[in-house]
Formats: sequence, structure tokens, C-alpha cells
Amino acid sequence: MPGQDKPFGIAIVGCGTVGGSAATLLVRDSRLLMERTGLKLELRHIVDVDFANARRLGLPENIFRRKLDEALRDEQTGVVVELIGGLGAAMETIERAIQAGKCVVTANKALLAQHGAELFAQARKREVSVGFEASCAGGIPIIRALTDGLIANRIDAIYGIVNGTCNFILTEMTQHGKTYADALAEAQKAGFAEADPTLDVSGGDSAHKLAILAGLAFAGRIDLDSIHVEGIDRLQSCDITFGQELGYIIKLLAIAQRQSDGLSLRVRPAFISKEHPLAWVSGPFNAVSVYGHATGHTMYYGRGAGGMPTASAVVADLVSVALGSQQSAFRHLRLWPDVAPPATQLPIGMVRSRYYIRTICQDKPGTFAQLATILAKHQISISSLLQHEPREDIQNSQQCGFKGVPVVITTYRSVESSVRQALAEIDKLDSISGPSVCIGIVDEHEENF
Repeated sequence: MPGQDKPFGIAIVGCGTVGGSAATLLVRDSRLLMERTGLKLELRHIVDVDFANARRLGLPENIFRRKLDEALRDEQTGVVVELIGGLGAAMETIERAIQAGKCVVTANKALLAQHGAELFAQARKREVSVGFEASCAGGIPIIRALTDGLIANRIDAIYGIVNGTCNFILTEMTQHGKTYADALAEAQKAGFAEADPTLDVSGGDSAHKLAILAGLAFAGRIDLDSIHVEGIDRLQSCDITFGQELGYIIKLLAIAQRQSDGLSLRVRPAFISKEHPLAWVSGPFNAVSVYGHATGHTMYYGRGAGGMPTASAVVADLVSVALGSQQSAFRHLRLWPDVAPPATQLPIGMVRSRYYIRTICQDKPGTFAQLATILAKHQISISSLLQHEPREDIQNSQQCGFKGVPVVITTYRSVESSVRQALAEIDKLDSISGPSVCIGIVDEHEENF
């Protein structure tokens, strides 16, 4: 194991926001890291094609490299940190590092969600490890919690707000009454959303993270394509308002639940009670609730993105590799996707939940009776009903888009496939304008311990 007399060499590939912050931590805080760990972590190589950010940060130019080869040939390089992002070049970088016998640290959730099993198998063959604490929730140590602190638990459920862009947008819409377009523009202005936010607002980024977290929590290999994904880009402001009247807050949730016949994995907007601990997670912050059979509910909260918070997780993995604990866990735990069996993932239609349903009704006698009859036929019980007098602001709102009277129904726990079938029938009624809206309602998960 390296110590103060034997430096542990590090190569960072990609010196953008996260890579630059990780390099800054290693250089600026080297004394602090040595005092806390007894290790001399030495940044020996920064590999990139453009060093404008590295120069702006004042990083030493003598370690700038335009090609990875020099870092891989360096016998003192113990770990390669991939912070390029994306799939192609990042995959090649990690594979080359593994073949050179170097451990790897990465923040690349998309790559791990799609090719994790393949990369882990390669690393196992070469007797090196892959660290990825920074991949799922920025500075929140959720990977370490699942693979270490909660290792004695059978994990029953995970509920996560794991995308800061979406949480910022929904906070602006909920707390400040902004439209989706205005909230997105504000997120981009504040640096919380990309110029092209599609991966975030579609739910894709959250699905990548859920695939990784669920795989560790349930010790199963997750099929990313089998995760049901809905984004926030089709949410309508009137539904957020109606939900608030009923005592609910809207969040984009990544949900993993253990059921008797398999795992239910889904990413989508959901209503949660204003009293739920996830309801107060606002702005760009992330939070992950984990339910274990021994601990009950534990919750992990913090900054889910950004240069320094994510760099904190990167450096934590570097320390773990330098200490040898990362490699030991990699060898012995049976949680990793290359050694875990395929998970049984249930289709979205098998989910049992409560639901918020909003229809736009015309002023015709017997309309509600028709709604109730159809719901009853599909074994769906009504929990509450919200109906206002006709309101011009809602009727003419582009957010709702239909003329008529909005009727909001909440249900008791029902099977999702039955709810969808009922709504298909309801939308065919002459007295209903346009497609109905259905949003899940998530209650506090029952603790089993």
C-alpha cells in the first residue's frame, strides 16, 4: 500500500467541470488528504485535447498530456480517472486502462448502466477494480452506503430524486408558479440545465442512475431498457396546482421496489405528500431514501451534481483504491453486475399504487356517474374528488389545453394496467375532452423490521 514515502499516481482523463475540480482537490488539498489518510496522492497526468480549463484553474502544465499512452506506460500510475462522459471515447479509455492493469474511477452513469457488466468482467479478469461513487448522486455517498453501510440489510425499496435539473425545474413550477418553459430557461441560465436538456427532462439520466443503484441494492443485473421511464416535459401546470390543493408535491422519482414476484423499477413524475421527507428537497439538490429490513428508512441528501461535490466522490474512490479497500470489495462482494444474476423486472402494468386522475368534462348530465361506473368496472375505488366551478383561466390555459370543467379524482391502491384500461374507456366518452392525465401517488414506504 502506498504511503507518505511512496506516492500513489493518478491520471485524470477529461479536464472539464468535474475533471478540473478533481484535479484541483488533489493539488490544492494534498496536505489535507495526507493528514486524513496517510497517503500521498500524486496527480501525474491530465489527459485532454483542450487545456483551457486546466490553465484557468492554474493546474501544473508539466502534467498535461494529449494522449493517454504516456499515462498508461507510467508504472507509478495506479488509477485512471475517466471523466470524459458519453460512451465511445469513454469506453475506449476505460478498456485501455484495464488492459494496462490500472484501476479505474469514473462518474459515467450512462456507460455503467449500459455496459457495466462487460467492463466489470474485464476488470475482474485483469484483477483491477472500477470505482463509481460519483456516478449516481454527485457528492452523496450512496454507492458506499449500499455496498458497505447497509450491507447487512435486505433492501426493500429505493425512492430517489436523482436529477438536479428536473428537481430545480419542478421547484420553480411548484413554489413560484412558473411554466415549464420558463422554469427550464431559468435552470439553463443558472447552469443547472444543459443547452440540450433532453436526457435530463426525459427521465433518461435518472434511469441510468436507477439501474446502477437498483443493481447494487438488490444484487441483480438490471436491464436498462426494461425500466419504465417518463419525463417531466409533458407535465401541465394545472395538475401541479390541483395536486397542491390536495396536499401533494410533484417530484421526478426514481423508484425501485421489491415485490413478491420481482422488482418494480420506474422513473416518472409522482405526487408525494407535503409531509413526506422527499417533499422538501428543493432546487438542484438530490435525495435518496433507502428502506432496509434492519435499518428501516434511511435518507441521503446533498448536492447531486456540480464540479466540487462530484469531485469529492471521485477523490473518495481514489483514496479507497489507494488503500486497497476498493479492490477487496470488488473481489468479494456479489453485488456487481458481472457476477450478480439477472434481475426479474416486472412490467409497469403490474404496479399497484394510488393515482391522481384529471379529466376535462363537458357540462352534460350523468358524466360523473359514467366515470364512476367505468372505474368501478375495473376495480378502482375513488378516494377523493376535486371539482371547481368553471374557471376561465384554466379553461383557456395552454397548460391544460381544453375547454371544459376539470375533474380530479384520486384513487385507492389499484393495479396500473386496470387504471390505464379504464382511462382509455373514459377518454372515448362524448362528455370528455382530450386525453385524461394520470399521475402516480407515492405514499411513505412501509418499514418492515
